[in-house]
Amino acid sequence: MSSKRNPQVIVLNGGSSSGKSSISRALQEILPGLWLTFGVDTFIEALPNGGDSPRAGITYERDGGITLSAEYRALERSWYTGLRSMATAGAHLILDEVLLSGGAGQERLRSMFGDVFMMWVGVRCAPEVAASREAQRPDRVEGMAREQALSVHNGMVYDFEVNTTNRSINDCAHDVAGWLALDPG
Repeated sequence: MSSKRNPQVIVLNGGSSSGKSSISRALQEILPGLWLTFGVDTFIEALPNGGDSPRAGITYERDGGITLSAEYRALERSWYTGLRSMATAGAHLILDEVLLSGGAGQERLRSMFGDVFMMWVGVRCAPEVAASREAQRPDRVEGMAREQALSVHNGMVYDFEVNTTNRSINDCAHDVAGWLALDPG
């Protein structure tokens, strides 16, 4: 099978409740080969008390904002170093990310992965729709989805974008795979 693009890593960036995790899972089913999915939720789950401990270095603000400690950032660098090692060893990765600092986060991640070929996909969702989805999820802090829906895209440079506001997760996953020319359908 020929492809226009053959990334080692696909990064899906979008706000909370935008559909990134579901798109990641759908991509695993339709992309050729085996793809591993990791992301910010995987990393946070590995922190003390799943990120809910004061020792985790995450402060969830009442308005939905998030503050990260220097210790969190240091451990996050270790996390990405490990993921980069997996990619350079041949694993194909889908990273499900919420880059809170937008373009600055993209540059930080890009520099940590060095010469690993990455493709960047923006996952957009209207703030009110993301907030409605968030309200149905007991594991989310109210306000995060609305706060992040637009801000995580500031300064980002994407190779491709999807919008889950009015499109199904499956359609969005097929759009990504089709754009990569890796969709067997």
